[in-house]
Amino acid sequence: MPTAILTGPPVAGSQLEGDLRSLGFTVHTPDTAADDDLTARIAGLPAGERVALVDPRLVAHRHALRLALTDPRFPAAAVPGAVTAQPEARPALLAALPAATGAPHPPKSLPDAVADAMTAAGEPVQRPDLGVLVAAVAAGPAERDASLEAVAAVDDEQVRLRSAVKARDGFFTTYCVSPYSRYLARWCARRGLTPNQVTTASLVTALIAAACAATGTRPGFVAAGVLLLASFVLDCTDGQLARYSLQYSTMGAWLDATFDRAKEYAFYAGLALGAANAGGTGSGGGDDVWALALGAMVLQTVRHVVDFSFNEANHDATANTSPTAALSDRLDSVGWTVWARRMIVLPIGERWAMIAVLTALTTPRVVFLALLIGCAFAACYTTAGRLLRSVTRRATRTERAERALAELADPGPLAEASARLLRGPAKRLPASFGAPAAALLGSALLVPVAAFTPYGSGWPVLAALGYALFSGLALARPLGGPLDWLVPPLFRAAEYGTVLVLAARSEVNGALPAAFGLVAAVAYHHYDTVYRIRGGTGAPPRALVRAIGGHEGRVLVVTAAAAVTHDTGFTMVLTALAAVLALAVLIESIRFWVSSGAPAVHDETGEPA
Repeated sequence: MPTAILTGPPVAGSQLEGDLRSLGFTVHTPDTAADDDLTARIAGLPAGERVALVDPRLVAHRHALRLALTDPRFPAAAVPGAVTAQPEARPALLAALPAATGAPHPPKSLPDAVADAMTAAGEPVQRPDLGVLVAAVAAGPAERDASLEAVAAVDDEQVRLRSAVKARDGFFTTYCVSPYSRYLARWCARRGLTPNQVTTASLVTALIAAACAATGTRPGFVAAGVLLLASFVLDCTDGQLARYSLQYSTMGAWLDATFDRAKEYAFYAGLALGAANAGGTGSGGGDDVWALALGAMVLQTVRHVVDFSFNEANHDATANTSPTAALSDRLDSVGWTVWARRMIVLPIGERWAMIAVLTALTTPRVVFLALLIGCAFAACYTTAGRLLRSVTRRATRTERAERALAELADPGPLAEASARLLRGPAKRLPASFGAPAAALLGSALLVPVAAFTPYGSGWPVLAALGYALFSGLALARPLGGPLDWLVPPLFRAAEYGTVLVLAARSEVNGALPAAFGLVAAVAYHHYDTVYRIRGGTGAPPRALVRAIGGHEGRVLVVTAAAAVTHDTGFTMVLTALAAVLALAVLIESIRFWVSSGAPAVHDETGEPA
C-alpha cells in the first residue's frame, strides 16, 4: 500500500487525510519535519511502495491529488504542496531532501522544494495540468478560506468525467459515443472493473459480431452490425476507464494496441465467410470476396505504416516551418475544417460506423468496395499532404528517427547481405530520394511481375531476388533523407501485395483465406514492432526478425511456393507459413509485453486511422 507522509501536524478541520486514505494511501505524520526524521521514515518503508510527501496545509480537489499522486505512468510527480515517487525514483527523492531542508531560508512548502531539487538533479518530475482544479498551500486562514471557496466552486467529478475523454478524437466518437460512454466508464469503475476486462469484452463482442456475419443471413448481418458498434463503444470505454481511474498498465497498452486490429480483421474474415455462405451477389450461389477482404486489410495496414513511419521520422526533428504546415495550422484554426479533415481520413470511429451500417443493410461485397474506395481516398489525401510537408521542410533527421525507420523496414538476412554488398553504389544515390526510389523500383519490379507473368513460372522468383537486392540498396545507408519515411510502407505494400496477387491468381481452393491468415500474422509482427518503438524499447530481437525471414525472405518463399507447388499445395504452404509465423511472433510478443521492461504505451493524441 502506498504511503503519504505529512510534513507537519494536520490542520484542524482539514479533509486532506481522508482524501489521501480514499486514494489508497496510508497516512503518517512525523514528529518533526527534520531531514533525518523524514529520511529515516522513507528509508524504512517497503522498497516496492510508492511514497508521497504532502504539506498538511494543502487544499486540493481529490482528483487533483489523484492525478498527481496515483498515476502509474510516471516515476515522480508533483503538484503544489505534494510530491510523490515510485520505487525507481525514491533514491532521487531521498537525495533531494538535504538540499530542500538545508536551504538558508526554510521553504514555504517542503514538498515543493523537494520537487524542485529533484528536477534540478535531473530526475523528471511530472506536473499534471490541473486546469480548473485547485491545489494550493494555504499560508494562513484567509488563504485557506479562499482556497476552500475555489474548491467548492468546481465539481471535480465533472472534470474527471470530461478528462476521461481524449482531447482529440474523431467526429463520430466525439459526438455519437463519448457523450454516454464516459458514464459507462464510471459505472465500470464503481463496480471494480478494470480496463483490461473491458478491452477483452470488446474483443469478445467483435468476435461474436464476426461469427454473426459469417452466418450469411440477413438477421446475422444486422446483428453483426449492431454488435460491431457495441464493440466500438466498449473500445472507447476501456480507454476512458483507464483515464478516469488512472488504471494504466503495460498489459493494457499491449491489449489496446493489438485488439483493435484483431477485431477489425476478424470481422473482415467473418464478412468473407458470410458472403460465401449467403451468395452475396443475389444469384443464390456463394460470393467469393476473400480477395476484397484481403485487399481491404492490406490497404488499411499500409495506411497505418505510412502514419507510423512519418510520425517516427519526425518524432524529434526540428519544427516544421514549411508552407504546407502553415496552411495546415490555419485550417486547424477553423472549426468546420478541423472536423472535415478528421473525417476525411476515415478514422476508426467513422470506419467502423460505416462498416456496421453497410453490413446491416447491404452485402459484404458492397462493404468491402466502400472500404477500398474510402480508404484509398484517405490514403491518397494523407500521403499527399505528408509528401508536401516533407519536400518543403528543412529539418535534420535524428539518429533515433533513422534507427526507427530501419527497424520499421523489417529487413531479413538477404536484405542485410545486399546492403553490405551495395554500400558503395548506395553512396552515389541522391540523398533526398535515393532510398525510397530504390524501394519503389524493387516494389515495381516485384508486384507487376507477379501479376502479369504466367502463374507458376519462375519469373516472380527472379523478381523476388531482384527485390531483395533493391531492398538492400534502399537500406545501405541511414534513412535520413526527407522522403525516407516512405521506405517501410513501400516494403509493406510490396510484400502484402505479392501475397494477395499470387493467391488470387492461383485460383486454388482455400489459397485466399490462407493468404489472409498469412498477411494477418505478418501484420501483427509489424504492429508489434511499431508499438515497441513508440515505447522506446526498439524493435523485436534481430534473431526473431532474421528467423522469420524479413520482408524480402518471406516474399521469396511465397513466390517459390507458387512456382513449385500445384493445386492445394500452395494453400498448404501458405497455411503452414502463416501458422509458423503467428506462433513465433506471438510467443515473443507475449514474452515481451508481460515482462517488466515493457513500456506502457497509451495513445492520447486521438484515433488511429
